Formats: sequence, structure tokens, C-alpha cells
Amino acid sequence: MKKAIAIVISLIFVFALTAVSFAAEKAAAPKAEEKKAAAPAEKKEPAKKAATKQVTGEVTAVDAKAKTITVKGKKGDVVISVDDKTLADVKAGDKVTAKYTEADGKNTAKSVVKKAAAKAEEKKAPAEKKEAAPKAEEKKAAPAKKPAGGY
Repeated sequence: MKKAIAIVISLIFVFALTAVSFAAEKAAAPKAEEKKAAAPAEKKEPAKKAATKQVTGEVTAVDAKAKTITVKGKKGDVVISVDDKTLADVKAGDKVTAKYTEADGKNTAKSVVKKAAAKAEEKKAPAEKKEAAPKAEEKKAAPAKKPAGGY
């Protein structure tokens, strides 16, 4: 009986907390709408966002001096500016998927992912799962005995 009362009280407590959080969200929503309504009045010219583009293909050239890579995609070669870390990781002949933005005629990389590395990780993951499965079966083999006797 004490457990039932404790469960009921804990459920009432949980519902009370959720009710308070929903009330707080509804109060915050009108404030956010007021800010959004005020923002367009202040801005006369909306800023244009650069669309993110993606190219998948083989790296045909790496220019360390200009910090660019050239990726040969389906639609042609794309020259993309990259940071030093990416420049060090990528070399000519690598298969990559690059996401980039075009601004002022210059393509700037947001992310460059090697395809060969992703395939190697996929091959390692199933092998690890196969190794973990027999261990789980060993643990299930011996069920625990229940103690005999009463209270």
C-alpha cells in the first residue's frame, strides 16, 4: 500500500512539473513573436544566404599555396577553398564528398568527407558487433536461481 501511495504521489509531482514547463513555453512564445515582428520593420534589405552545394567525386588537384582542392564531379571540375587541416588530410586521387558555399565567385568548403574512410569504418563496425554478440549469449546461458523460503 505504501508503494502505491508513493507511485501516485510521484506521478502527481511529474504532471505538476510538466504543466509548469508547458506554461513557461507558452509565455515565452508571444515574446518571441513580438521580436520577430519588430525585426522585419528594422531591416529594409534582407540578407541573401549563400546556398549550400555538394559535389561528390575524385580530387584531381591539391594546391597548398592557394589552399584549394579541385574535385571532379558529374557536372565538371569544382575548385574549393579549404582550411589547413582539410588540406593536410586530402590528397589527389581521394574520393570525397564536399559541401561548399559560393560567395563572390569563390567556393568555400563547409565540410569535406573522404569516402574511403567511411567505408573502412562500416567494415569495422559489423566485425565489432559480431564479437559482442557471443559475449551476450554467454551471459544469458545461466539463469539466476531464486532463493527458496518465505518471509
